[in-house]
Amino acid sequence: MDDIDRELVRLLHDDGRSTYHELGKRVRLSANTVADRVRRLRASGVVSGVHARVDPTALGRTLHMISDVRLRESTDRAEFERGLRAIPQVVSGARLTGDYDYQLRLACTTPAEFESTIDTLKHSHGVLQLRSRLVLHDLPLDATGLLGA
Repeated sequence: MDDIDRELVRLLHDDGRSTYHELGKRVRLSANTVADRVRRLRASGVVSGVHARVDPTALGRTLHMISDVRLRESTDRAEFERGLRAIPQVVSGARLTGDYDYQLRLACTTPAEFESTIDTLKHSHGVLQLRSRLVLHDLPLDATGLLGA
């Protein structure tokens, strides 16, 4: 990857709907050349797709928590992960090493909905223990920092 590829990745990250013509103007290349570069970035896996960022707060889910999850020994991890997709309050997750098995990001409308989500995880999804913290605000960081200066 050269500096132009890095800039294209930054631009696509900021607005994945930009046309090749718009991108070309920003990096001073033709639309065809930009299209070729973007195709190579996709083929190499650097760019894996363009996605909409959905803001849970705009959907009324203003209560955000980070929850560490420990599963019961008998819980099948693949089944647990599939089951998370059916819980709309779970907006992201990661499998971890250490004391807890997973870390989930939850977005709820009320404390009662949060409590109900915890109950669902414990009673229907094999969760033994949860430790949750309220998110006060998010930091505007993203992976484009990996591209360097």
